[in-house]
Amino acid sequence: MGVGGEKFQLGTVGALGLSVVSSVSIVICNKALMSSLGFNFATTLTSWHLLVTFCSLHVALWMKFFEHKPFDSRTVMGFGVLNGISIGLLNLSLGFNSVGFYQMTKLAIIPCTVILETLFFRKKFSRSIQMSLSVLLLGVGVATVTDLQLNAVGSVLSLLAIITTCIAQIMTNTIQKKFKVSSTQLLYQSCPYQSLTLFLVGPFLDGFLTNQNVFAFDYTSQVVFFIVLSCLISVSVNFSTFLVIGKTSPVTYQVLGHLKTCLVLTFGYVLLHDPFSWRNILGILIAVVGMVLYSYFCTVETQQKSIEVSQQQVKETESSPLISDSLSKVENGGGDADDEPLKVPMWSSKYSRA
Repeated sequence: MGVGGEKFQLGTVGALGLSVVSSVSIVICNKALMSSLGFNFATTLTSWHLLVTFCSLHVALWMKFFEHKPFDSRTVMGFGVLNGISIGLLNLSLGFNSVGFYQMTKLAIIPCTVILETLFFRKKFSRSIQMSLSVLLLGVGVATVTDLQLNAVGSVLSLLAIITTCIAQIMTNTIQKKFKVSSTQLLYQSCPYQSLTLFLVGPFLDGFLTNQNVFAFDYTSQVVFFIVLSCLISVSVNFSTFLVIGKTSPVTYQVLGHLKTCLVLTFGYVLLHDPFSWRNILGILIAVVGMVLYSYFCTVETQQKSIEVSQQQVKETESSPLISDSLSKVENGGGDADDEPLKVPMWSSKYSRA
């Protein structure tokens, strides 16, 4: 595959590893904060996460760890606000629905993303990929879904949460490729809009769901410690999220999310002694099989695409001397007056516009 391909694979593996470690860590930290210490203001806490992430990135920019690359401000604002709204809707969905229905909402994000990318981006998913995703979803469903209590308001909120989350994640991938910005540059520019949206909505949303005032909460030293720790871990979580989606795809990020769900269940049982059943174990095993199959088929398809691209480049290289000879004849006046005009191949103009 060459040095470039190996670097890309190492970068992707590093991003996936960072995402898994940071996400599992922050879930355990937040569980201790909410379950043990009673701080149940999830949306407000998320706004603080994003604010700390922005400040950290601003320091990194000042230290020249990355280059600021501004682009279309409307796109950044719309993307940031949409991300904030999707987080708020997910929290509302959890508040109005049972835990089982909320887990089904998260599971529905994968097929919804696949459908949207197929309809609007003409992206094709092979039967092998579809099969592995089905196995993964089945496993996570068995491991996490408990009860399915339906209600009209909760169903509408869940539907809106699914749609906004899918669009936001697809936009993350599309914006990075369209404007040629890195995950760090996009996160730096969108963080203020995400944070502001959640900071304005968070206290009201959390108050509505918990019947408590976030500003009247008793902030002991232990609570403050876990809040600060959660915010610091969130920098890694937010960065790795954009990094993974930029290097892979929204579907792969969702698959990774369900793997993290299984790991959180496992760590919860081992470290926090949460109740565990044979169904949890069976579901995790099925989900891991689905994850392995998805990774394998994605790797095979990626290698096939790389081989096809290499073969196409070889063909173009073999045909390029003919073009060079024709161009040199025209430049040197070697062509006859009655010759046909020089015809530049279609692929040449296509790449010049990219």
